[in-house]
Formats: sequence, structure tokens, C-alpha cells
Amino acid sequence: MSKEKNVATQQLIGEILTAREIDRLGEGFHAAVVDHDPAPGAPAGVEGIKAFWSDFFTAFPDADLGVETLVADDENVTAVFTIKGTHTGPFQGHQATGKSFTVRGIQVGRFDDDGLLVERWGATDEAGLMQQLGLA
Repeated sequence: MSKEKNVATQQLIGEILTAREIDRLGEGFHAAVVDHDPAPGAPAGVEGIKAFWSDFFTAFPDADLGVETLVADDENVTAVFTIKGTHTGPFQGHQATGKSFTVRGIQVGRFDDDGLLVERWGATDEAGLMQQLGLA
């Protein structure tokens, strides 16, 4: 494992999300990634990660994810990010509101020797997101 390889994989994941190339997420996530904070009803492994982002970009097609700070060691990468977007599609059972949001979040990823993300923990200000969309 190396810090540089892990950071490069984290950056690749960001590039894949920016390009909305969800099917490519397996290039950065291990197929059996353990997600300690999965979306409700998400399948296990990388398929759950793909399902979340597919649903998210359907609900918020203009979503923008910006990394504020990145801290890494030989096994883990922690990213603090801001995400913003406009609610123009269904999201977790809610119809589009047309409202915009800006929230912060954090993700910690543990990487294997191949530089793939094998375990993740994350938290995003979901209460703030729902409040800004008028759904709380």
C-alpha cells in the first residue's frame, strides 16, 4: 500500500463521478467493498455504491462535489467535501422540489495493496440537505 497510490485512486473516483461514468466505479472500488454507511436499501459491494450515485445523479443532475481537504496515509484516505445541486428528479421517495442545496460531508476509505477502496465510512449532512429541499 502507498499513500500516493491511494490518493490517486481517490482522485480517479472523483473524476469518474464528475464524468458521471458510474459503471467505471469498479476501477476505484473493490467489487466487495464494505460500506459501513450505505444508502437505504442499497445492495452490498460496489453495486450499492453504483446504485446510490446513479440515483443521486438522477435526482440532482447538476450535482457538484468539491473536495476541501484530503488527508492520507499508507492505508486510508479521508476527504472532507462540499456537495451542491438542484433537486430536479425523484430522491429517496420524494418528488423533485426544484430547490438547491449545499452541504458538507466526510468520507474515510481504507485501501488494499492494489490501491482499491475496500472499506468506507461516510457522513453527509442529510438533515441539512432535506431541510434545504423543504422535505424536513
